[in-house]
Amino acid sequence: MKELVGTGVALITPFKEDLSVDVTALRNIVEYTISNGVNYLVVLGTTGEPATLTSNEKQLVIDTVVSVNAGRLPLVLGVGGNNTMAVVAELKERDLSDFVAILSVSPYYNRPTQEGIYQHFKAISAASPKPVIVYNVPGRTGSNMTADTTLRLAKDCSNIIAIKEASGDMVQILSILKEKPTDFMVISGDDATALATVLAGGSGVISVIGQGIPAEFSKMIAVGLEDRAAAAQQLYQAMHEGIDLIFREGNPAGIKAIFENLNLASAKVRLPLIEASDDLKSKLNAYMNNFKKELV
Repeated sequence: MKELVGTGVALITPFKEDLSVDVTALRNIVEYTISNGVNYLVVLGTTGEPATLTSNEKQLVIDTVVSVNAGRLPLVLGVGGNNTMAVVAELKERDLSDFVAILSVSPYYNRPTQEGIYQHFKAISAASPKPVIVYNVPGRTGSNMTADTTLRLAKDCSNIIAIKEASGDMVQILSILKEKPTDFMVISGDDATALATVLAGGSGVISVIGQGIPAEFSKMIAVGLEDRAAAAQQLYQAMHEGIDLIFREGNPAGIKAIFENLNLASAKVRLPLIEASDDLKSKLNAYMNNFKKELV
């Protein structure tokens, strides 16, 4: 899966003032990311607020991204949840022909044991006609998928080809990198540790801020993959404040505020999330304005 090496971005779902899906904004965001050097797009990841979308809205988002992309970049589709049978059913029913892989989040809220997580993903692996990227994000799910569970899945399920690892725990990440099968990819799911993961041997990132500053973030990851640590660290230093700011009031409120600054989309999110505060928007606007000046 060499097409998934580098920078992927977890696309937002932009909304209009009435909170309907803003198709025009979505089309513009897809074009913006493609034209600024990202390597692949993730559709309906958790950043895309799929938990608040109807089935028809999800299909609208898929159709829009597929249409604008027009085969230019690999696409990954988010298909996950905490009801294993429902995820399996969706994999069997949904047309996945436009996607190279699926991204499936570890079950949230239920807080299963490690054996439960393993069996959940084993069932998804058996049902999926496409390669599977498992997604560990304990800050959202309430449970951590340990390195041992990840490695067990990597070795037992041939179509589980990668983990999006967003624990932020470099010890855990290094353990996976040390023991993983040769072709199994470790993809950072945490912008703050993405470069460290790449420099340690990871395959890249599925990023949030990477869609807001795609050219610069993609360059950092590319330089890191070339093992040019000093140059990559210099690029990271220019972005680390923004990475910190966008997550202060939750995701995707922060990245949507950046898109508002770029005049590409509104900052609207759907409840139970709320829009970024005026204070955070002010800080993000200052960051983005300074960032743009540094690039001139």
